Amino acid sequence: MKKIFRHYTLDTFSLWLITNIASGIVLTKGVQTLLVSGIALTVVFLLAKPIINLLLLPLNLVTFGLFRWVSSAVVLYLVTLIIKDFKIIGFNFLGFSSKWIDIPSLHFKGILAYIAFSFLLSLITSFLYWLMK
Repeated sequence: MKKIFRHYTLDTFSLWLITNIASGIVLTKGVQTLLVSGIALTVVFLLAKPIINLLLLPLNLVTFGLFRWVSSAVVLYLVTLIIKDFKIIGFNFLGFSSKWIDIPSLHFKGILAYIAFSFLLSLITSFLYWLMK
């Protein structure tokens, strides 16, 4: 139970961070939709993602694990099907510029938006899990 609650907390916080970093995720009812989407994301990650990874195993082996983002994109798509107030309409990142690094602005639609959000979600959750250890 502790593992599920930690997974839910980190997924919900990551989802909140993503909505602040990049635009394109629509949470119709605000915080309520965020909390319900966190529950759905946790359930789909724990139950459906192992099945999706098993089905996509040959492609994942050929691409040396790079196809895992696509399985996370499928998970995000399943969450948008389950939660009607949670929508991904596109991925819009305005860019970042500092003294040491310049990240250009990015705009994706369709499946590329799901893949971009799944990449960002996996990056943030992996970092948070690393911090927790």
